[in-house]
Amino acid sequence: MSLQERPEVAFALSLSGGILMIIAGIINSIWFIFRSFNGMMGRFMVPFGFMANLFFIGLISGIVVIFAAIMLNARPEEHVTFGMIITVFSAISLLGIGGFFIGAVLGVVGGALAITWQPRLKE
Repeated sequence: MSLQERPEVAFALSLSGGILMIIAGIINSIWFIFRSFNGMMGRFMVPFGFMANLFFIGLISGIVVIFAAIMLNARPEEHVTFGMIITVFSAISLLGIGGFFIGAVLGVVGGALAITWQPRLKE
């Protein structure tokens, strides 16, 4: 395959969505850790509750989406497989805020474009 036979739009949207998912996961995790220092009698609440796990899911989903986007660009012949991974993990990231929701939308659209992408035929 030549360099022009890659799903560039799907790659760009998926990568952008994954980056937003990671940024949102980091910001929300930091916020949750600082929020867990409550003022009641100087006690520290353990930040590994239900909400922390959701933020962790969003962070892991972002990492998987970025990895799948990079693999989509490296191996465009497997565009359906990586498109499905991107779409599924972008939807899962909605549990953990999903990259401020716009990251999840970018990931789902990028994954759908990757699934439906068709390489140009040589003339």
